[in-house]
Amino acid sequence: MAETEIDTTLGPVLARTGDERAVLESFLDFHRGVLLRKLRGLNDADAARRLVPSATTVAGLVKHLTLVERNWFPCLLAPGPGDVHLTSEEDAVASFTLTDGDTVERLAAAYERACARSREVAGRFDLDHVVPHPQLGEVSLRWILVHMIEETARHAGHADILRELTDGATGAV
Repeated sequence: MAETEIDTTLGPVLARTGDERAVLESFLDFHRGVLLRKLRGLNDADAARRLVPSATTVAGLVKHLTLVERNWFPCLLAPGPGDVHLTSEEDAVASFTLTDGDTVERLAAAYERACARSREVAGRFDLDHVVPHPQLGEVSLRWILVHMIEETARHAGHADILRELTDGATGAV
């Protein structure tokens, strides 16, 4: 049986013997990158095209995850004046809703900024750092990172299917 080649440039591969934080952060960054790769290369109309019965679109997934990044990292770990952790169904629906200004370029840039801010905020705290959460009581940074890996990977998978339906493009990288 032939050996399978492993792409050693992928973050999760590089962190395969790293500490817990390096592993968690590399998997989250990997899935963030997959999502952006699913968006990039699409024109604005294709990114906003509805291909399933729900309102889920590639552009809407990126917009949603931009809000999710802000909601779980800055709003919980380092809230500023007026920052509120959004929890309602209305907030969730609105996070997928596109406006005329939601271009591929703007959505990608906003998501990249939100992810950079999330990394910066999370970097200030230990994995065991615990903060209050309006629905769960309290959560640790470790829990937030695992939740964000799950949330981002799930939506990157949705984007993967939508991208394949749009132009046939497949694959994570």
